[in-house]
Amino acid sequence: MKSISLYFLLIVAVLSSCQKQNINMHTVIHSDGTCERTVSYSNVMTKEQRDSLLGEHLNGWSQPMPECLNIDAFCKSYTEVGKDDTVKTTFTCPFSSVEEMCQQTPLQLNGVRLKSSAKLHKRFRWFYTEYTFTETFACVGDSFKLPPVNYADENIVSYWFTGHPNITEGLSGAETMSKLNEIEPLINKWLDDNFVNLCFDYIVSHYDSIPNPPVSRQRFIELEDSLVKFAKKGKDDILGIQADKVFKDFFGSDSYALFFDEDTNCGKELMKIYSDRLSILGFSVPYSLSMPGTVIDAGTGICKDGVVYYPLTGERLIPHDYVISAKSRITNIWAYIVTLLVILIAIGSFAYGKKLILKKD
Repeated sequence: MKSISLYFLLIVAVLSSCQKQNINMHTVIHSDGTCERTVSYSNVMTKEQRDSLLGEHLNGWSQPMPECLNIDAFCKSYTEVGKDDTVKTTFTCPFSSVEEMCQQTPLQLNGVRLKSSAKLHKRFRWFYTEYTFTETFACVGDSFKLPPVNYADENIVSYWFTGHPNITEGLSGAETMSKLNEIEPLINKWLDDNFVNLCFDYIVSHYDSIPNPPVSRQRFIELEDSLVKFAKKGKDDILGIQADKVFKDFFGSDSYALFFDEDTNCGKELMKIYSDRLSILGFSVPYSLSMPGTVIDAGTGICKDGVVYYPLTGERLIPHDYVISAKSRITNIWAYIVTLLVILIAIGSFAYGKKLILKKD
């Protein structure tokens, strides 16, 4: 019998995360309102895989796609094999509008596309044209039955998962560390309680599957708090708890073992439930954005060499929607030329009129 280990599931979630496969997503906004999205991912090839490929550049061929990607067939793919045995696949997807682009979001969590909506506002200001792009990724916090705001203030929760608002502004390094040490136990308790809740809800809903349960369903529900205290005795969190042993020691029965055995249907289903939640915590795809003209406001991102970079992670989607925004300007050279011509014509007309008046005199 192979027991379910949350430590093991957490490691698997990290190893299979988008971050591990070097996934990046780049959005390009054009001045005419059209846009394109590029998604790339890379892995180190085995010698056998490299030997089976012909050439350094393989158009139309791509390596196996990561689980957190869902790229539509109309996107063009390009694969390059590097000298260091790294194979990189890039998909480029053109769109007629940002609204259309969001309908084909290439990122997914646990087999479900991330929901996003976007707006592009274009404002003509004579000497320049201003572009404002906003993309909002929908919150996935409802995947956790117990919301984190039940454990900490809304601003504290938002800061912990997203970095905003900056509640440590003005604090020294020591004061910031003290503040974070106060917050961490609250978030850990939120996560622990959710994992416990997932387990209890699943067992209760499948109680009829238990052979000769030591207590009734109702009594099992009543004993939840007592069982949790027993399980966490001397433990900081539940990740290291051997659940099957805890249930056996508490109830004096192996009847609940089927829920913690990877080889049973109930064990597989419960493991999938846990894995899906941990996948949210392991999700990470760097998001970069190119705007028309010069970026004048990068929002919560960092602008470097004209490209704005944002961290797009599962944690940032837990407390609320995650908003990516930027503002840029294109200088209208023709407007300056027209304005100069108008000024020159005005000056010329004034001079010519004055000359005529002098002749009459």
